Amino acid sequence: MTGEFQHRNLPMLLLQAREAAMSVFRPILKRFSLTEQQWRIIRVLHDHPIGEMEAGQIAKECCILSPSLTGVLERMERDGLVQRVRPAQDQRKVVVSLSANSKALVARIGPLIEEQYRRIEDKIGIPRLNELCEVLDDLKTGIASVDPVGHGVVPERVAPPGLSAENDPLTDDDPEIETFAH
Repeated sequence: MTGEFQHRNLPMLLLQAREAAMSVFRPILKRFSLTEQQWRIIRVLHDHPIGEMEAGQIAKECCILSPSLTGVLERMERDGLVQRVRPAQDQRKVVVSLSANSKALVARIGPLIEEQYRRIEDKIGIPRLNELCEVLDDLKTGIASVDPVGHGVVPERVAPPGLSAENDPLTDDDPEIETFAH
């Protein structure tokens, strides 16, 4: 390792691994005119024990921001892929389920997806693929308990080289800068 870092860039490695994995599945999705977001939603609903979820749960599971999810679900409903209902007992919630079209689509796509998983297993082995999934589950759980602020690890904002703190355009009180504290 060189420079100031002792660890490899974990977020970058995860993104690169995701891209490598998706390169195997993307042609299948394209063949069926599905976006990656649509497939994530279909897959998470298909795999859910009761086959329906609240929109907020879908957003979290599929890593799609709620405002984006709303548009995706509207298009999916228009295209006959999902059904959305507002429960009578709580009109603020939106419950989403797969349509009959999506269930038929899963039946057609499933074998193709599974074949790609078999090819991945042929390359890295079943035990390593299972171990990878376990490690990723552990990583999700472990990172969820890490304080994102770092309790003293993250220093106060320092102006970029060549700028004094007073002239720094990226101050914490700048309304143009979105912070992730909320």
